[in-house]
Amino acid sequence: MADFFFGSPFRRRFFHARPFPAVEWSSSGAAAMDWVETPAAHVLRINVPGLGKDDVKVQVEEGNVLTVRGDPPAGKDKGDGEHGDGAVWHVAERGKTEFARAVALPEDVRVDRIRAGVENGVLTVVVPKEPATARPKPRPIAVHSKL
Repeated sequence: MADFFFGSPFRRRFFHARPFPAVEWSSSGAAAMDWVETPAAHVLRINVPGLGKDDVKVQVEEGNVLTVRGDPPAGKDKGDGEHGDGAVWHVAERGKTEFARAVALPEDVRVDRIRAGVENGVLTVVVPKEPATARPKPRPIAVHSKL
């Protein structure tokens, strides 16, 4: 019942109403995410317990939408035969760690320089910012009677 009210359909509508940052997710259990902006980059940290670098896909879609998908390899869920063919499951709360997240990035980022890595069950995505353009110094412009 709680998934009905707080699951991904509610969250998707809630975050689309906000102009920025737009965040979207879908799964049976969305992966928790931290997003920190530093002077040089945006750093996203997403919990991906049990997933390795080959189980996580990170890509940029539609110009500035960062999409992160996690899908465990076949055989890691409860039907994998790990406990033998005669095993009877009494409780299966951990489930699959499959998830998908989409984050609309701001315009001042360099999508061609995005880096991502998985360590100790945490996916870290570093999105560098464009260097701040220096404002031109004010300079006098001579005014002539004829151009």
